[in-house]
Amino acid sequence: MTTAAGSGHPGGALSAVEIVTTLYFRVMRYDVNNPKSPDRDRFILSKGHACTVLYAALAEMGYYEVDELVSFRKLGSPFQGHPCMKKAVGVEIPTGSLGQGLSAGIGMALAGKLDKKDYRAYVLLGDGENQEGQIWEAAMSAAHYKLDNLCVILDHNNLQIDGAVSDIMAIEPIADKWRAFGWNVICVDGHNWDDIFSAFDTAKTVKGRPTIIIAKTVKGKGVSFMEGQVDWHGKAPSKEQSEKALKELE
Repeated sequence: MTTAAGSGHPGGALSAVEIVTTLYFRVMRYDVNNPKSPDRDRFILSKGHACTVLYAALAEMGYYEVDELVSFRKLGSPFQGHPCMKKAVGVEIPTGSLGQGLSAGIGMALAGKLDKKDYRAYVLLGDGENQEGQIWEAAMSAAHYKLDNLCVILDHNNLQIDGAVSDIMAIEPIADKWRAFGWNVICVDGHNWDDIFSAFDTAKTVKGRPTIIIAKTVKGKGVSFMEGQVDWHGKAPSKEQSEKALKELE
């Protein structure tokens, strides 16, 4: 997708592949034939710039033909550079203005409580997003309202557009901070399927407070020349690089 468009954010999409795949193929409840079902689970990709991983999941689940994805970032395409609910079926809310996705997820979780629905809301955050004040206001409110139908996943790859998160604005000790805000915290290897499966299963059993899964990940995971390289936060691979990457991922 990013190669075809000549732009995009492959690094942070690749770091979240196992997380998003688990959500769509194992965890969430939804109906491709009824995408606005009031009983569906909600997924909010707060780090909206990594939307290629979301579009890929939606296509694999049958919302789109995979071949359509090469229209990414083209004028009129449903697959915009940040996800847009008015363009793409399966997208819950436009995201990409970092720090806002958690607030949206809280609104959806609160609505579920008020409507006495048993759906769950899942929000994927980037770790650079945790530098945003709105995240912590939202974290406080979610705990206050005991939103046990809310699960946040932190894609903790320690890289953001300007460099290492620990250098730009350190967020550690991140697990302790979320615990202090009243959240149930689960720390996992974000590329280990068993860890991820177990974390989501456990989150569903927690009552009286929201859960955050802090997933330690690698930016550009699976592609040798991208792994751990901040340059690949927002740069598209050339055709040759893309072919090499796909061979490695196979």
